[in-house]
Amino acid sequence: MSLTARISGIRVRLRLTLLYSVLFLLSGAVLLAITYLLVTQSGWGVRMPTSSSSPSGDRSVSDVIVGNGVPESPPLTETERGLVEAAQQQAVQQHEEFGHQLLVKSGIALAIMSVISAALGWLVAGRVLRPLRTMTDSIQLISARNVQERLAFTGPRDELKDLADTVDGLLGRLETALDSHRRFVANAAHELRTPLTLEHALLEEAVLDPDATVESYRARFEDLVVVSEQQARLLESLLVLATSERGLDRLESVDLSELAGSVLRATRPRACERGLAVVERVRPARVTGDPALVERLVANLVDNAMSHNVPDGWVEVETGTAGAGCFLSVTNTGPPVPPEMVDRLLDPFQRLDRTADDGHHGLGLSIVQSIAMAHWTELSAHQM
Repeated sequence: MSLTARISGIRVRLRLTLLYSVLFLLSGAVLLAITYLLVTQSGWGVRMPTSSSSPSGDRSVSDVIVGNGVPESPPLTETERGLVEAAQQQAVQQHEEFGHQLLVKSGIALAIMSVISAALGWLVAGRVLRPLRTMTDSIQLISARNVQERLAFTGPRDELKDLADTVDGLLGRLETALDSHRRFVANAAHELRTPLTLEHALLEEAVLDPDATVESYRARFEDLVVVSEQQARLLESLLVLATSERGLDRLESVDLSELAGSVLRATRPRACERGLAVVERVRPARVTGDPALVERLVANLVDNAMSHNVPDGWVEVETGTAGAGCFLSVTNTGPPVPPEMVDRLLDPFQRLDRTADDGHHGLGLSIVQSIAMAHWTELSAHQM
């Protein structure tokens, strides 16, 4: 544990100890005040026996009570009254001295217990913070190399258990994100290496060919232009994917029907070349989002539906409202997809037929997924 962490932990422990001590001191002071008031305000007195003679010569004995709040009875002689007053003064003095002694000794006891409570508070605070220190030490040992480690905190279901489970859940999400990032980097490097290798081979062939002519150079350059365009599309797709995962820079109200109609008009010539029928069922559906990203989402879905289709197939695009939300549906007559591959098609660089010259890199649907997540929208892919 670093020095900063130790100081921070000691400070928390000191704060808890002071809190416990202050609470004990306040409660003890209140208890002392209540006890003192009850003792000093209670009735007190001194009982004195007195005697008197009756006319027949008989003597009777009676008690004279002196103190606070109790009247004297029966009537006293001057001598007896003097004795009573002296006794009363002595009782008052004793009562005041008793209250003073009670206050002093109770204060000493409270001071002693305050020291004891501070020590006990220090031990209790350390006991309370021990699981937090254990979790802190474990978290500091976790890095990108061992992100699969978990706190695995055991104990009753309380706030500490909930905190440890929350941290374990966060570590699980980080592990998933790191694995996805590693796969993305590896696949991106592979996709970028393929056109670079092809480009290098074309250049090397042109340089090493002793019988090269202008026509052969022109053919090589045309191939290089195609490879360069593929690299540009791949880099553009990676940039769009990174932009959509970063979040939204602006929010505007856009109509899905207008965007879908614009995309379909731009892709209709391509659909005619491939012999695909386009079914357009667009109804107004206004959403809030980034217009450029939403248009890219629609374009990628339509492009994917046209690229992965059968001869003389069809593509259906539908927009509208359902309940309190809007929807966009793109359906096609593509080749069957294995059930285990349906969900994986939304991951980057996932293609059913991997060919180097088809102009696709398996990023279209992953870009759609990322844009949908950035717009808090649910995306589902299923086979009809």
